[in-house]
Amino acid sequence: MMKAIWFDMDGTIADLYSVEGWLAYLQAEDTTPYAQAKVMHNMAQLARLLHSAQRKGYTVGIISWTSKHGTQEYNKAVEQVKRAWLDKHLHSVQWDAIYVVEYGTNKYNVCGGGILFDDEQGNRDAWKGEAFTPDHIMEVLKNL
Repeated sequence: MMKAIWFDMDGTIADLYSVEGWLAYLQAEDTTPYAQAKVMHNMAQLARLLHSAQRKGYTVGIISWTSKHGTQEYNKAVEQVKRAWLDKHLHSVQWDAIYVVEYGTNKYNVCGGGILFDDEQGNRDAWKGEAFTPDHIMEVLKNL
């Protein structure tokens, strides 16, 4: 198994879907929900576990989609806001890679394997490796 850990953001570590009116914002090409998304886990604990994984030789990265039907300009803005969110909430983590790719992109084809944490069943099913729902993040990382 490839020693890599990949995280989706929306619905996995960032609670985009709890932002009131999130879909209307995205349809209007407004990045507000990405910036306002609350954390879904204890981020200090998550950061410690990611630091430990990296010391054990794991690559740690983000693989997240842009907004569905977003223009090229909006998708660039989404990527900037997602990177800012990561810097704010997981500032101490030195990500090995951050991929914010077009909505619907096969994440395995971008990352090439390892462990995936993703809230979307289709992404987990298409992953050729271990794939988990967000509620298993801490358990899996503690057992690396």
